[in-house]
Amino acid sequence: MDIDMTNIPKHIGIIMDGNGRWAKRRGLPRTLGHREGTKRVIEIVEACYKLGVKSLSLYAFSTENWKRPEEEVSKLMDLLIYYIENQLEKIKKNNIKINVLGDISCLPSKVRLSVECALNETMHNDKMILNIGLNYGGRDEIIRATKLVAKDVLDGKTNVEEITSKVFENYLYTSGQDELDLLIRPSGELRVSNFMLYQLAYSEFWFSDVLWPDFTEDVLLDAIKDFQKRSRRYGGIDE
Repeated sequence: MDIDMTNIPKHIGIIMDGNGRWAKRRGLPRTLGHREGTKRVIEIVEACYKLGVKSLSLYAFSTENWKRPEEEVSKLMDLLIYYIENQLEKIKKNNIKINVLGDISCLPSKVRLSVECALNETMHNDKMILNIGLNYGGRDEIIRATKLVAKDVLDGKTNVEEITSKVFENYLYTSGQDELDLLIRPSGELRVSNFMLYQLAYSEFWFSDVLWPDFTEDVLLDAIKDFQKRSRRYGGIDE
């Protein structure tokens, strides 16, 4: 496999982009691109599990995605339910914990109930965390965390002078998880699209022209191999 198993990113984030373009190039409806993209989710989750990745964060549906056509949004929600219902037993068997990034209270009731079921049934699993971004935006997450901190200060639960970056991180959706080591974006776009803005402060970025439905385990391994070649100095210098 030609990969250093002692230097696997603990936390990988992926902006799953390109489903619509993949379908358009084939003369297919965008929804079929999303369906094909769901297959890659299954493959990449399994690959990360085998590699020993501790947290995998997938950007599934952003706060801005509500602007898309109603039919497309509905199909995306149906695919989410399908994924949960068909993969939950395997996820439980593999000791994977599902965690949501975002506000699911705005999701359709059948979707919310399905997600809540998955959260409850995997809450004690500890082999790997699968973060799913649903109705998620990085700016919203920071504002939400700031409000929670302010409330705790007003309630006397914490002191302003005691608030450090480590304390603040406890108010994020990724509380208790490793820092985001590697951010991957397929599809040729060179932006982070409001994804994990706080967590990616010292992440390594890896961009690819491969559209998400074509993003296989081999492409993931290419990203990790490139990650392993980099010197992560965190503001310091190489010895």
